[in-house]
Amino acid sequence: MNKTARQEAIRRIIRTQAVSTQEELGQILAREGYDVTQATLSRDLAQLGAMRVSLPEGGTVYGLENAPPPASDSWLHELGDMILTVDDNELLVVMRTRPGSAPVVAAAIDQARLPELLGTIAGDDTIFVTPVRGKSARTLSGKLKSLFGKEELS
Repeated sequence: MNKTARQEAIRRIIRTQAVSTQEELGQILAREGYDVTQATLSRDLAQLGAMRVSLPEGGTVYGLENAPPPASDSWLHELGDMILTVDDNELLVVMRTRPGSAPVVAAAIDQARLPELLGTIAGDDTIFVTPVRGKSARTLSGKLKSLFGKEELS
């Protein structure tokens, strides 16, 4: 398996699971068929811009909040597992996420550069998303649901 595929797997794992150690990440990768040494894993994490993120309940996990976006948008659907609800009113969209996931999801929304999007504000498990002038929150909400593969949320 090549480096690009391995790093995409690492991105997906970090974005969809709480991974606390390199050893734990290495075990998950091994179950998926990637045989990596600790040195290779350490280099991959550095190249991806992975960082340790503190959890509100204590402990730390790996996060990719400031990492550059991957080549395709398929990773956004993987982040959809972190999103619990997407609701809107006439002014903004409110997204609820799993605890600690809001900053990562908000960063992904910002990186998507949607033309309907003015900006995001993220807490621990809640994101406020504001549409640009002239676009409705309902339109933006639908776009976000589609982007993250959450069309079933209403």
